[in-house]
Amino acid sequence: MAFDPATLKFNDQGLVPAIAQDHGTGDVLMMAWMNAESVAQTLATGNVTYWSRSRSSFWVKGESSGHVQKLVEIRVDCDRDCLLLLVDQVGPACHTNRQSCFYTAVRDGEEVEIMEPVD
Repeated sequence: MAFDPATLKFNDQGLVPAIAQDHGTGDVLMMAWMNAESVAQTLATGNVTYWSRSRSSFWVKGESSGHVQKLVEIRVDCDRDCLLLLVDQVGPACHTNRQSCFYTAVRDGEEVEIMEPVD
């Protein structure tokens, strides 16, 4: 059965959350939003394309930084309202130059930075 992005359950803005996970390490890298067209573009090109809510435009990950995400596999959750993108990440995933956007932990009620920027 062919995958049809229109079968996903998008929110009222036509978006679905997409979690990027490093295919090799299993590290959770980031969360962003996709619409049906960005899912279709990602599948067609192999380069992960998100929808930027702040710019109201498509955002091909790494287009300006070179820190691209190459799609390995898309997984759809049981409710069809969230995507897991298994990717090969080139360079840091976060715009802060960290490997992951999840670089702050809450430990004993305190925020702790657990990941330094990549040099």
